[in-house]
Amino acid sequence: MPDPAVPPTPPVTLAALLAREDLALRQIAGPRDPATAIHWAHASEMADPYPYLLGGELLLTAGVHIPRGAGSDTSFDDYVSRIVAAGGAALGFGVAPVHDTVPRALVAACDAYGLPLLEVPPQTTFSQVGRAVWQLMAEARLAELRRVTEAQRSLAAAASRPDPVPSVLRQLARRVGGRAVLYGPEGARMASAGRPAGSGAEEALDALAEVVRPSRPGTPASATETAAGVHLAAYALGAGQGFVLGVAASRREPGDHTIASVASVLLSLLTGEHHDGTGAARSSALVRLLLGAAPEDVAPLLGTGRWLVVHARLDTRPADPLAASALGTALGSPLVDLSEGVVRVLVPADREPDPQPGWTLGVSAAVGPDAWPAADAQAAGALARARATRGALVRHGERAALADLVPQDLAAAHARTLLAPIAGTPALTETLRAWLSLHGSWDRTAVALSVHRNTVRQRIARCAALLGTDLDDPDVRMELWFALRRQ
Repeated sequence: MPDPAVPPTPPVTLAALLAREDLALRQIAGPRDPATAIHWAHASEMADPYPYLLGGELLLTAGVHIPRGAGSDTSFDDYVSRIVAAGGAALGFGVAPVHDTVPRALVAACDAYGLPLLEVPPQTTFSQVGRAVWQLMAEARLAELRRVTEAQRSLAAAASRPDPVPSVLRQLARRVGGRAVLYGPEGARMASAGRPAGSGAEEALDALAEVVRPSRPGTPASATETAAGVHLAAYALGAGQGFVLGVAASRREPGDHTIASVASVLLSLLTGEHHDGTGAARSSALVRLLLGAAPEDVAPLLGTGRWLVVHARLDTRPADPLAASALGTALGSPLVDLSEGVVRVLVPADREPDPQPGWTLGVSAAVGPDAWPAADAQAAGALARARATRGALVRHGERAALADLVPQDLAAAHARTLLAPIAGTPALTETLRAWLSLHGSWDRTAVALSVHRNTVRQRIARCAALLGTDLDDPDVRMELWFALRRQ
């Protein structure tokens, strides 16, 4: 039987559907397994429904294609066998308006081929059955979301305890009803929680952990398999840390992968904090900065001489601390800051950022610690351009510009004088900067600033009035752009 292309919602059990008193469904043939899963309901009167089934359906029919009086012992064998071959979960037969009863031969065929057969009474329409399936699926989806949310909260609370790694493992094992194991960079088990999965499954979990260990290019970040009747999963932690999370459970429930992924992110942060003493080095660097040390004197503690600043926004919602930490882990840096939905990450220059699914990124040029503030501005500009052009990642250009020939102090003084009329209104300054960087495009500037295009027009008109200049003049635009970059 083929694997059904199931929808992204939890299935409904046949037992739950039969328990609906308003439907009055009755199983009259086939195996009575209460865990039989139904992924959707589909009505069809085709004599051969096989080409139209995806698998996992409750197929509903009134027997229009069945002649009245049909009832030989073999007349329904082909029909039922084709449903089973297509992966159908169950068959519902309506006893009205064509047939008064379910044909006995259909009952026999369903028993022979192991297909659950439900009698749909005259007062129950197929639309009611389909609606009941979707209602039960919605309830199951809500229960799954609640379960995942509760698990996320408990895992986050566990990560804040004095013994965070064992606490997270214990909470994960409890939430999935199985076992959680943390493997070290050398493959040894560093910590575990939950009941053992059995000898064969435990060894299989050890082997699966080696599959995802980041020892070579192209290694998968996660892997799953089943051994000795136990569902196994392994997740590589962090960017090249070498730690692996292994999970074993007798049942794989909806939401288990999401829960384990949250735990892997937390464990990535926790293990990365102590690996090779980098956590102590970062703490030392922060203390020295707070006590007045220069950034260039502190940077060696962080492990590299040149850095990239990355600004990032989630595409569909504001970023939260967990999403920000996960992005830092994906980029290979724990130096993460979240403010007003923008995530800033300080990344060593030897770890070139790649596009991240669901994120829009702007990346600065590689700079030394003395140029971190300038790189921060570069990354902000690159992010604005990425959002305006709907690109996944935009890098700030590194080639020398003509404006670099002007001494910085003279350029800054000229910029202050030229932009003085709008300097007291940051919204005008930022709108003018974005508008010039996007070649005067109203729509793209509106997207970059998350405002209406009419707001952009009003602000640019206000800038022109305060500056007393013609913004359609390319020479004026060039001079203003020069000034904005030298503020």
